[in-house]
Parts: sequence; C-alpha cells; structure tokens
Amino acid sequence: MVADTVAPPSLRALLARRDLHLRLVNAEDDLAPGSIDRPVRWVHSSDLADPTPFLSEGLVLLTTGTQFADAAPGDYEAYVGRLLARGVRALGFGTEVVRDGIPSGLTDACRAGGMPLFEVPYRTPFIAVARAGAEAIAADAYARRSWSLAAQRAVSLAALRPDGLSATLAELSRQLDCWVGLFDAAGALRDAHPSAALSPAATAAVSAEVTTLLRRGTRAAGAVHVGDTPVTVQTLGRGGHLRGALAVAANDLDHEARSVVTAVVAMAGLALEQQDGLGRAIGTFRAGLVQSLTGDDPSLARRAARDLLGPLPPAPVVVALTPAASARSTALTEWLERRAQERRGELFFGRGDDGLVIVVPSTGRDVLDEIADRFDTVVGCSTPSGYDGFSGALTQARTARDRTSAAGVADFADTARAGLIAALDSEAARSVAAGALAPLRRHDAEQGSALVETLDAWLAQDCSHEATAQALGIHRHTVRARVAQAERVIDRDLSSFAARAELWAALRLAE
Repeated sequence: MVADTVAPPSLRALLARRDLHLRLVNAEDDLAPGSIDRPVRWVHSSDLADPTPFLSEGLVLLTTGTQFADAAPGDYEAYVGRLLARGVRALGFGTEVVRDGIPSGLTDACRAGGMPLFEVPYRTPFIAVARAGAEAIAADAYARRSWSLAAQRAVSLAALRPDGLSATLAELSRQLDCWVGLFDAAGALRDAHPSAALSPAATAAVSAEVTTLLRRGTRAAGAVHVGDTPVTVQTLGRGGHLRGALAVAANDLDHEARSVVTAVVAMAGLALEQQDGLGRAIGTFRAGLVQSLTGDDPSLARRAARDLLGPLPPAPVVVALTPAASARSTALTEWLERRAQERRGELFFGRGDDGLVIVVPSTGRDVLDEIADRFDTVVGCSTPSGYDGFSGALTQARTARDRTSAAGVADFADTARAGLIAALDSEAARSVAAGALAPLRRHDAEQGSALVETLDAWLAQDCSHEATAQALGIHRHTVRARVAQAERVIDRDLSSFAARAELWAALRLAE
C-alpha cells in the first residue's frame, strides 16, 4: 500500500541515514523480530529519570544520560521497564556529552528487555535526529495521501468497466493487498477477490457476522477475527433497506486506506441501488407470470419466461407460498434470485397476492426446507400437480400455510389428513358451535341431565341406541328419552343426516 520509493519512518530508516552516523548497540538478533522496523511516530529527547508522563506510544527517545549520574544497577532496569511499558520504540544515547560511552548497566537492561539501543555520536546533534525523523514522517504521510488519491482514482476507473462492481472490488483488493468480499442482503458471499483466499470455515464466520449486522436493519460496521487477521464489515445501502455488506480482511487500516474503503462502500451502495431498480422491474415481470399461471394455462408464461428467466420447472410441480410480509423481504428475494440462476429450470418464484409463490419440481422440495430454515418462516406446500391445476395447488399451499404458525414447511397433505373439521376450525366457527350447544349445556347445568354427553356418544355409535347404552352403561330407553329431550331443547329433528352432521361438527369444534 505504500510507495516503494519512500521508506516508512522507523528506527531502521534512521540508522540508514549515513549523515547521522548512528550505531545500533545491541545486536539485531537479540531483539524481537521486527523491533527496528516498527513505525515511529516522533523523535523526542529527555534526561528525566521518568519521562513517561510526557511521552506517547511509538516514540524514539534520545537522552544524554545525566539522570544516571548516581544510578544503581537496578535503576537502569526500572528506567528501561518504564519506557517499554509506555510503548517507546527505541532509546538513543548521546555519547561524549555528559559521559564517555554508554553505561554498561543501561546496555544490559536494554538487551534484557529487548529495547533497541543506539549510539548518537557527539558530532550528531539531537535536533538533526529529530529533524530526520520528522522528515521521514512527513514524507510517509505525503506518500500515503498520494497513494490514497491514486487508489481512489483507480477504483473509480474500475467502476466504469462493464463489470463495474466486480472490477471495483478487484481493484480494492489489489490496492490494499488483501481479501475483499461482497455479501448480498441474505448474508451470502456474492463476489470475492482473491476468490479462494479465505477457507470455507473463515468465509462462514464472516458471513455470520454479516448476517447479524444485516438483521439489525440499520447502517452499521463490525469486525470478526479470522485467525490472526481482523475482518472489518460495513453494511451497504440505507437504513431499513440494506443491500448487503463489504468485508475487508486487513490488519490496521490507516486513515488513508479507510478513505479508499469508504469510497468503495459509497460506489458499491450506489451500484446496488441501481441494480435494485432493475430488480423491481424483474420482480414485476415475475408477478405477472404468477398471475398468468393462476389461469391454469402455462403456455403464455412458458414463452415469456424462456428467454429472460429460463424454462419453468418440469411438471409435476409443487407450489409453495410464503407469508405476505416475506414478499417485501429483499434478503429472501435476492437469495431466491441467486438460487434460480444456479438451478435454472428447476426453480421459479414470483410475488403473489399474499406472499411469494415458489414453484419447484416434485423432486426438488429441499429448497423449501432451506428457505424455511434460513429465513425462519413458514412455507405452505401443495401436493404435486400439473400446471393445469396451478390455481388449485396455490390454494392448497395457502391453506397449509395459514393452518400453521410455526416456522417450517407446512405440507397440505398433512393438513388434509387432519380432516375437514381441522380446516374449518376458527374463532368464528367455535363461536357458532358454542352457540348451538348452549341450550343443551344450560339444560344440563339446570336439570342435572347429561344431554351433551349422551348425544356425543350416540353420534359416535352411529346413532345406535343399543350401542350407546352399552358405552354409557345405561338403559337403551334412557338413551332414547335423552335424545328426544335434546330435540325439544334445541328444536331440531335429529332423524335427518344434515341435523346430525351439524350437531357432530358443533361438538368437534367445541372440543
């Protein structure tokens, strides 16, 4: 990320300045790897016994050693320890100013603590070392700003290519020399550069963080560690209408690098918003195809879909329906769009009157389970059908969906096995049933009779007085008398099938 012609400010860069005549005292092999290559923020001088209250992290400290006039061996260790704890990068000792050479105690303490120690000869003033450090810092800052401007220009030019968004991500990856990934609104990786730089496990970890941020629905940024590398994540789009997220796997992005990332975030957001307009047009087209299919004649839909979307799934098909709110879910529609491209000719979807209509071959129902699990929603599912029965299959899917409250695939076959009464069960139906049985219940409460219990058993025994008597342990004449009494209470003739069926339905709904 830094121009090769400019050396970053570091102790190594200072030592390389021949005009300063600096000499590293402790061997580089005795130091921690990279100690003399760490960035230096400033060069400061002080002869205080404890200068740390006036220092900041990342400095090179220069001293003439006046504070060591009466120092004991332990004083050197304490002094170096304080500097290390404050984050001082290196210590420069000016010789022949106050004393000859560098105190052996200081040399030993620096070697023991891993603190780089270098000699500043008498002929090199401290101000020259400080000025050299300042020049290196200024040159590095200028190089970083120049790089940032050049990088932003490069990504802007990449955005003008036909594959603008992907080219922009590739250029950002090249400029930062790191992995860059674009995730869609469903949290799935859409594009990455370099494509195989992250392992599947690492990609899954980043995807989980992206999904967490996207579910909040507001502009946000986050971070996740992949091994030793932090991955920063920035959502794309406006609050309430997020379009995805950009992930960058890089260590310690400085201000200039972050400005390049910010520029790419803005361009990617704009590109996705432009794609959103196209997506809405395709969504309207899909909705029209759904309406055409409900006429149970697929010929027009087949011809219209062939060129743009590919062939419709082969019959027999399963028709599925999601809740109405899911039709407005950008994450679900984008996920379905991507899967439809991957499974061309095996998946069709479009917006219906009260949810997303999904059509798959009868052998391809696994995608419905994936939708229910990934988006924590209910998916009503019809029995296999031909396109000439599409409207009926859609009604089955709607019935199965509306009869289920828990997330998952609701199969109409299961709803049908539950019986007609289960399908009719509703608050209104239960209210009507309670009203029909109220006179009987009131009579039982006031007279101490058992009309409701007797009628329930009588209907269960196919209206046989003998079988009912045996089931209840009473005489058959008692059964006959109770049935007659019930007819008078509800003012209905129970000899007809219709009256018996209505009473049976009321008893089942009342349960």
